[in-house]
Amino acid sequence: MTRQMRAATAASTKSRSRSRPEPGFRISGGAGSVAALLPIAFVCVAVAGDGTTPVTTATPPAATASRVGPPPEAVVTSEHLVGPEDLLEIGVFEVPDLNRTVRVSEAGTISLPLLGEVRVGGLTPMQLETRLREALSKGYVEDPQVSVFVKEYGSRKISVIGAVGAPGVYEIVGPRTLLEVLSQAGGLTERSGPKLYVLRDRKGDGQSRIDVNIPDLMASREPALNVPVEPGDIISVPIDRPTYVHVEGAVKNPGRIEQMASRPLSLLQAIARAGGPTDRADLKEVHILRKGEKGATSVMKVNLKHVRTGKDADPPLQDADIIVLRETFF
Repeated sequence: MTRQMRAATAASTKSRSRSRPEPGFRISGGAGSVAALLPIAFVCVAVAGDGTTPVTTATPPAATASRVGPPPEAVVTSEHLVGPEDLLEIGVFEVPDLNRTVRVSEAGTISLPLLGEVRVGGLTPMQLETRLREALSKGYVEDPQVSVFVKEYGSRKISVIGAVGAPGVYEIVGPRTLLEVLSQAGGLTERSGPKLYVLRDRKGDGQSRIDVNIPDLMASREPALNVPVEPGDIISVPIDRPTYVHVEGAVKNPGRIEQMASRPLSLLQAIARAGGPTDRADLKEVHILRKGEKGATSVMKVNLKHVRTGKDADPPLQDADIIVLRETFF
């Protein structure tokens, strides 16, 4: 390589090094200065022998953006309509004096600094954010950033009473069905009756009642029984009371038999629960002793053989009945 060529190459390299941009620069804006770092392409030049000048550019790896969706609670909250007894957490960015935790009144209003009484009933939290932002921007705060969070869903409560594992008042967020609420309340207990009732306020039109057959509901024989619940509903599961009958005489295990009132025993069932008749029992004349309303005792005579063969009906028993099977000696 000639002396003139070496000199030209050195001058070119020096010129490139002088014109290389600085690694960073600043952008000034109305809200302050923001520093931005520009990626730099590094150039390596190797001169060998008489000839080639390979150029290698190293590009920094692209940043991987991770998208994080809102939690399920946030999605539900955005659809919730604010109502009485809801507890709202209201924040105004960089204006801590306006941050408040307030409960919605029965009239559907809240009281806030600068704004006074604000009607919020029937709005979603996002709509309320917009309303508060517009109100504060009218001479109070420049470009306010408002957030609304529902801390307690006081307007979306239901009551579950009666024969459930954990009776009480529950908040419901989003749509819920009858089975979901019963599960949340600990499920049905052994003392539950055959029916439950959903009591619903019709807002001025009185109270309606939905009767639900529990065996059909639990067996999913009728999906329509798994009704959607609404805020303010009362789910009543009546507690079944126990009833008692006594079986005496020629049975293998005489004594008192307990049965729930909603599922009364028949004569054959009671005798079977008492171990069945003995070999010496008189099956042609079984006595059922029953007390009337005025305390008088009546006697009903039943031919158990006819009941077993279907000639006579199997009589249902009542609370405090006494069944007597006499012994025969023939």
